[in-house]
Amino acid sequence: MGDWRANGYQLCGFAVLRRGALGLGCGPDERHSDWLTLSLGLARHCTVRELSGSVGITCPDHSGHPMPQPVHSAARRMGWLVAMFLSQSAGKAIARVNVGLFLCPTASANLQGDVMISAHAAVTNHPRNPGVPLQTDWFDAIAVNTSAADRRAASLITRRTVKKEWQAAWLVNAIRCIDLTTLAGDDTENRVARLCAKARRPLADHIMDGLGLEAMTTGAVCVYPTLVPAAVKALAGSGIPVASVATGFPAGLMPLPLRLAEIRWAVDQGADEIDIVISRAHVLNQNWEALYDETAQMREACGAAHMKAILATGDLRTLRNVYKASMVTMQAGTDFIKTSTGKEGVNATLPVSLVMARALRDYGQLTGQKIGFKPAGGMKTAKDAISWQILMKEELGNDWLQPDLFRLGASSMLADIERQLEHHLTGRYAASSRHALA
Repeated sequence: MGDWRANGYQLCGFAVLRRGALGLGCGPDERHSDWLTLSLGLARHCTVRELSGSVGITCPDHSGHPMPQPVHSAARRMGWLVAMFLSQSAGKAIARVNVGLFLCPTASANLQGDVMISAHAAVTNHPRNPGVPLQTDWFDAIAVNTSAADRRAASLITRRTVKKEWQAAWLVNAIRCIDLTTLAGDDTENRVARLCAKARRPLADHIMDGLGLEAMTTGAVCVYPTLVPAAVKALAGSGIPVASVATGFPAGLMPLPLRLAEIRWAVDQGADEIDIVISRAHVLNQNWEALYDETAQMREACGAAHMKAILATGDLRTLRNVYKASMVTMQAGTDFIKTSTGKEGVNATLPVSLVMARALRDYGQLTGQKIGFKPAGGMKTAKDAISWQILMKEELGNDWLQPDLFRLGASSMLADIERQLEHHLTGRYAASSRHALA
């Protein structure tokens, strides 16, 4: 039996059932005593088995062939597949019941809450971007209608709203995509250790229990290079990547050899991801060849570590410059483009993020490569977390709602998400003192 990821479905960590979606029947499997067969409305049969804490799923017909096309088409139209999986104790009694959702990745249904991602899937990075030679004709003639971008960004958060269980699902997914960050001048190893503990267990136990979640982590922890060893030590065995800023963060005005040396040092200390800052002067002077060459050298210095290019969009003056800088850094091989350092006067905004998302989409159409996106700076609320996820879903699709292609650079945002989830469970807002500091 194949792993559930290989069969194209994603498991939600807790139950959200759209009313009237599918009928569900359950009975013992005729061929395997420890399996259960589930009848799913229009679908024929699904067999599900718990495997060492993960869940395997196949959808064969009785001859053992893959799920027949009519079932797949029905699932795509419905948008949801619902499955129940039960653990048996010594083959005698049912010890535990979990209910989950399987979302068809090709689903076209435009439903509230149709972004249901595993709350305890391991964080894995998307395949590297190999880059392409500098192609200025890809962006030379680009024009951005600023007022139209503002209107589109404003409409996104009003056209799609999520409430109750669906809002909780989106917030849980946001936690999985957070790069939990501390980039203060007074950072210490103790502060990093506390941050890493929060990354390992981002929600209080009673919230985890109330949501039916067994395990969940943030997408990564982001620190200064000198604190990478402390983060690596604190996160040992967790599978959570350690990200480090580098290249003279936040201004990026160090000599290039020193910026490259800082990248190599952070990687040698154990950093899995490197957040580099570009030279804004190259963008303002339209010196695309210099920007490309620097970024390509930084990409080479990162080695196996994934690279995020911080554009510092608040310093780039125009949305046209934002698009062009995005395209050049992607051509040079960056794995992510990131809005801001968090230190500029203007950090992540939805119109800027919209332009960057369009650049991502255009680059993907030209090369076939999927590049990640990370907004950062100024995002403090659960509402912000949902707004940026809606932008990703509307502009790029569900693939950009997973931590290998989407990250939220934040720290205080997690506290507000935790408050909102507790309110969802209890109907009351907790005082901030009740939650652990990030």
